[in-house]
Amino acid sequence: MPRTTAAARDALGRRAARIAAALARLYPEARISLDFSDAWECLVATILSAQCTDERVNRTTPSLFAAIPDVTAMAQAGLPEIEKLIQVTGFFRQKAKALKGCAIAVVKQFGGKVPRTMEDLVTLPGVGRKTANVIRGHIYGEPGMVVDTHVRRVSFRLGLTVDKEADKIELDLQQLIPPPQWTAFSMRLILHGRRICVARRPRCESCALLPDCPQIGVKF
Repeated sequence: MPRTTAAARDALGRRAARIAAALARLYPEARISLDFSDAWECLVATILSAQCTDERVNRTTPSLFAAIPDVTAMAQAGLPEIEKLIQVTGFFRQKAKALKGCAIAVVKQFGGKVPRTMEDLVTLPGVGRKTANVIRGHIYGEPGMVVDTHVRRVSFRLGLTVDKEADKIELDLQQLIPPPQWTAFSMRLILHGRRICVARRPRCESCALLPDCPQIGVKF
């Protein structure tokens, strides 16, 4: 955690609770903005969202799922077909390999069902802790602290972490926020990072978190 003394930890915990409450008021219905209808579609969309906007992914997945409708079809599809269908999402060759490899692993190792534990999810090609937490939180209702570029930036600016590595930030936030709130809290940080606490010119004058932001002007 950012500070080490008991008093400092208590103060940080209270500030984190105020931030979480303020975010809940701002974004009461916060959820991932990717479109999907089941666990496999959620997994595919999340993999495609790397270095790509959710809007573009949402424009891509309908045709992808029409052509390759499920995990078994993806495992059997050829890489050129997958690449063509996802080309507009960027890094399409790497993503195509990840999708096919992930599908093969889900079929062979998990009977065609996307696993629910972190330990199993991160064994899938193209799946790291961020993607695994999306699946756990949005599909299985398990606590999942999703750390993307927005969560990294906003949590650092708010002084909720002093780290810039995703795994360490995830741990810091998990220690501050109760597990039942992990998924919603991270989704709200993402929305706040997109709308207010943007990378280059944060809209501090419009930020409801300003009273609890100790690092105004700190570059990330």
